[in-house]
Amino acid sequence: MSDAHASNSPDMGPLVAAVLSLRDETEAERFLRDLLTPGEIKTLTERWRVAGLLDEGGYSYREISEMTGASTTTVTRVARFLSQEPHQGYRLILNRLKEAGS
Repeated sequence: MSDAHASNSPDMGPLVAAVLSLRDETEAERFLRDLLTPGEIKTLTERWRVAGLLDEGGYSYREISEMTGASTTTVTRVARFLSQEPHQGYRLILNRLKEAGS
C-alpha cells in the first residue's frame, strides 16, 4: 500500500483485531449486527454474493445484477477487485472456503 493511500485510510487495526477475536459464526453475526446498519449488512451481503457468482462463472454482469439486486456498477467493481486489485481479499476467502468445502 502506498504511503499516500495509507495516510488517507482509517486505522483498521482495532477493527481487524476485533474480527480476528470472533470465535464462531454466532459471535460473528452478533458483532456484525451491532456494528453495521441494516443497509450496510444488505450491501455487504450483496457484494459477497456477487463475488461468489462471479467466481462460479457462467453469468453475465446483468444476470448477476438481477439475481442479487446489486447494480451493474457494483458487479463491475467486485469483478475488478477479484481480478485486478492488489489486495485480493475476495480471492483469498473464496479460495479458502472452497478448500474447506472439499
